[in-house]
Amino acid sequence: MSTALVRRPTEEAAVNAASLEPRALPPIQLILADLLAANRLGDRHGVNLCAHLAARAAGEVGE
Repeated sequence: MSTALVRRPTEEAAVNAASLEPRALPPIQLILADLLAANRLGDRHGVNLCAHLAARAAGEVGE
């Protein structure tokens, strides 16, 4: 039996298409509103995601 890697051209095309241009970020006001809502609900994972997204939107990350 062969253990060769199965090629998935649709997966490769999706990854290539997603990496062509950066994704547009929502306005910082919406991100911060979601951050506050997640904090009120006690959603630590949501707070973490929103905080990282806010940092990206503010231009604090990625040099």
